[in-house]
Amino acid sequence: MATFYKNAKLRHLATSATTLYTASLVSGDSNSASTNDPTTAIFKSILVSNDDGSTATTVTLTLTDSSSTVFVLYNEKAVATDTTVELLTQPLVVEESEILKVTAANASILDVVASYVEVTR
Repeated sequence: MATFYKNAKLRHLATSATTLYTASLVSGDSNSASTNDPTTAIFKSILVSNDDGSTATTVTLTLTDSSSTVFVLYNEKAVATDTTVELLTQPLVVEESEILKVTAANASILDVVASYVEVTR
């Protein structure tokens, strides 16, 4: 089993669902596990920042499972102007083949930075 500390970043979110992270089979390289290792991610933090000085907006965070069922984790969470919001209060586990997606109500205002640990078997 290998453990890797990582982050995922999206700049100026769009108004359509954008993939933040997909848990999949890891291909081997110097910074990851060997080829075809199943991956689980444990998200410790998902920060959303509104760097616009005049427009408050919202963010939606979803998790799509391996059967393509979409679960809404946050639906239109408010993000005031010039503020940062932490979406997680507890760790979030994302299993192999699951996808985290984020959507902004207004384009080009929100940035997202997520910190997670990938664990491979």
